[in-house]
Amino acid sequence: MRKGKLFGVGVGPGDPELLTIKATKTLKEVNVICSPRSSKLKRSLALSIVQPILDERNDIYDILDPIFPMIEDKATLTSYWDDAAEIIKSHLSNGKDVAFITLGDPTIYSTFSYVANRITVSGYDIEIIPGVTSFTGCAAAAGIPLAVKDEIVVIVPKVDDRLKNIMEYGDTFIIMKTSRHSEDLEEIVNEDNRDKTIISVQNCSMDDENIFEGFSKDKKYLSTTIVKFR
Repeated sequence: MRKGKLFGVGVGPGDPELLTIKATKTLKEVNVICSPRSSKLKRSLALSIVQPILDERNDIYDILDPIFPMIEDKATLTSYWDDAAEIIKSHLSNGKDVAFITLGDPTIYSTFSYVANRITVSGYDIEIIPGVTSFTGCAAAAGIPLAVKDEIVVIVPKVDDRLKNIMEYGDTFIIMKTSRHSEDLEEIVNEDNRDKTIISVQNCSMDDENIFEGFSKDKKYLSTTIVKFR
């Protein structure tokens, strides 16, 4: 019996029109959509992005919505990843293809990677379909280039001493989820005496997108700050 394939599908930062042609084609053809949620009370943002595509389907498909809580405890998270992988494998073993949808791109800070590792060692095929990243979406929305000539771009998932130690070596810094650590970020950036441009983008490409100069000080989860030195 044919085994199913797992697709890691990047759905972009928020606007359904930023879905790639290949992502759209895959979402219309697979048997199962896997759309993790952070809690039972929250709907998947990734699922809301692809819902217009799924609404065009005239066939029957399944939706899996495993819980991937936003916690730091690795042991606990591992159990959630294990459970999700087992559920996905049960469908793959029955010959069904599964699309694991993820915001942005599956290769950049995505929980897809943890599940994919478990699927791979079990002997199933995996294909990754890249998506528009949140930070390239933010740069496009703000109308600024992330890099020109030989500038160095640094992606920062968390503000800590590592950022402070490398700040002088980069030209453009992309700081993800800045609402978590805006004050620390501001302090580190202001210690650098170079001229700089600071742009923050909240809810990139969504109806309530907000673009402004300076640091993001409120608690919106989807906040990205771009710092360009010159």
